[in-house]
Amino acid sequence: MGVSGSGKSTVAGILAGQLGWDLEEGDDLHPAENVEKMAAGHPLTDEDRWPWLDTISSWIIEHTMAGIPGVITCSALKKVYRDRLREKNVVFVLLSGSKDQISRRLTARLDHFMPPTLLDSQISTLEPPGPEENSIVIDVGRTPAEEAAEVVRRLGLTPVSGSTTLGHPHPGSSTAAPQD
Repeated sequence: MGVSGSGKSTVAGILAGQLGWDLEEGDDLHPAENVEKMAAGHPLTDEDRWPWLDTISSWIIEHTMAGIPGVITCSALKKVYRDRLREKNVVFVLLSGSKDQISRRLTARLDHFMPPTLLDSQISTLEPPGPEENSIVIDVGRTPAEEAAEVVRRLGLTPVSGSTTLGHPHPGSSTAAPQD
């Protein structure tokens, strides 16, 4: 989770690859109307987000019920959104950084519908997870591989045999409990 440009997709892709888990890009689940609205530079309202969050929640529930671990990206900026997504074994990983760090990442991206002009809106909307939420905060500013390695370490996960962390093979196989 985190604001646009924080590195959610990149870190999630590394994690899913290292863990051998299913991966879903939350942005791909937005209705066309949401994409058009954001591409035009307009922030989404809660009413715009509910159907999208319900789709993400369905993915989480399906995976949880089937005992299939996965990683799904979602901004999940407000606690009420995370409440909608909260299920057994869900851990929210907030990728957090300064406005300057994230702005640089956001402006470097190509072919994304979210314009950098909406960063201020996202930052002002962000409600960092509280101590009662099952979450960790990862500071951005390092390489995505280093950030993913910190997630693996802090959650006590085991990469699958043959995957790499920071370019080094990791022995063993994944025996981690499902965590979306």
